[in-house]
Amino acid sequence: MFCHPIRIAAADIDDMGHVNNSVYLRWVQEAVVGYWRKTAPAESVAAHLWVALRHEISYRRPTFLDDIVVADVVAEQVKGARAFFSTIIRRGEDVLAEVKSCWCCLDAGTGRPVRLSREVVGRFIP
Repeated sequence: MFCHPIRIAAADIDDMGHVNNSVYLRWVQEAVVGYWRKTAPAESVAAHLWVALRHEISYRRPTFLDDIVVADVVAEQVKGARAFFSTIIRRGEDVLAEVKSCWCCLDAGTGRPVRLSREVVGRFIP
């Protein structure tokens, strides 16, 4: 698991006084990419990019400006060029949102989908 701290900015707050739902997508992107950068070898990070294919978000509780929030990311599975992640966004013990997402690994030079080596996959899939 990878724990990604989240910063909440005033611009993240909507007219209802809490974090706008669209901001959660940015948080998931930051958390998954951060997990990749921390876990993968430097040469793989330089050679590959990730693009989100799908996010399924279940919102549980609102998030506010002064909250201390983290995103816990787990890589669940890799199939070909696709990787599946689970992200839990928390404020202390409270679950704020649960996210299931699917990402495609791209070759940084060509922009085409590419499979990761078994060695790289083994670094972040238990």
